[in-house]
Amino acid sequence: MSTLRVTHTHGDHVTVTAACGTEILRYVYRPDPDAFESRKPYAHPVRTLAGRTVTGYRPHDHRWHKGLQMTASHLSGQNFWGGNSYVHGEGYRPLPERIGSMRHDGFPELTAEDDRIALTEHLTWIENGGAEWAREERGLTLHSVDEEAGAWALDWSIRLTNTRGEPLVFGSPTTAGREMAGYTGLQWRGARDFTGGTVFAPGTEADAAALMGTQGPWLAFTTEHDEVDAHSTLVFAHAPENLDEKRAIHPSHWFVRAEPIPSVAFSWAFFEEFELPPGESFAYRYRVVVADGAWDRDRVGAHLDGLAW
Repeated sequence: MSTLRVTHTHGDHVTVTAACGTEILRYVYRPDPDAFESRKPYAHPVRTLAGRTVTGYRPHDHRWHKGLQMTASHLSGQNFWGGNSYVHGEGYRPLPERIGSMRHDGFPELTAEDDRIALTEHLTWIENGGAEWAREERGLTLHSVDEEAGAWALDWSIRLTNTRGEPLVFGSPTTAGREMAGYTGLQWRGARDFTGGTVFAPGTEADAAALMGTQGPWLAFTTEHDEVDAHSTLVFAHAPENLDEKRAIHPSHWFVRAEPIPSVAFSWAFFEEFELPPGESFAYRYRVVVADGAWDRDRVGAHLDGLAW
């Protein structure tokens, strides 16, 4: 059984260290200094058990990409993704008046066991003018540390409630007119040596370009690292209810690129907008498996089958 150690630096971040001594997760919730990058909590660095960093932070091409973070690129005219905003007919423009933020309000629950760390976070989504638009209950659970397999799992959940007096309209650059750019929702930016890596999904031989905008229960991304003779694999998986038409508020599609940048998002509004009425809520659950080695389709599938939701 693995022994995990959690450290909370109050007002700044929470870290989880595995028995092998590697800090495998740092969750940062202090406000970012630059409002244009959309202040919000994020997970970085995220590492494999062998210590390979698998997240990127403030890359020169997109300074607002920060590890693993919850986003909403187009939300009722506001941008909770950060950076330039897409405007149909005008392209991407720096519109700081559109940039919203997510305020950390506290951790009502944080439990630490030998093989499981779970925290609940309360957040408020605030539009650029200061109005509070939504209340979020976020869950992060780190579990299933398997030293023999060289892998561990992070479950990330969101329950978002509209506290505004009118519907919240969720979209993406694609719903605003840019083809095949439906990024929004939980987003991962990979470390730079994931660029050009291998992306695959179950039941298809499609690569990253062909998987853009598709649907499926999981997607995997492998790479060979710079400097060291080592590979890493990340697996992004939906909880079953995310893909249930009766239970999910809206269908999800993959936003995925291996080039020119490595990125994956569980897009909840890729091709069509959806509305969240005042006082109503929606919820999603996601899983990210962080593994050493270059896993193949069979190994990913078998590993996921062994992890209960």
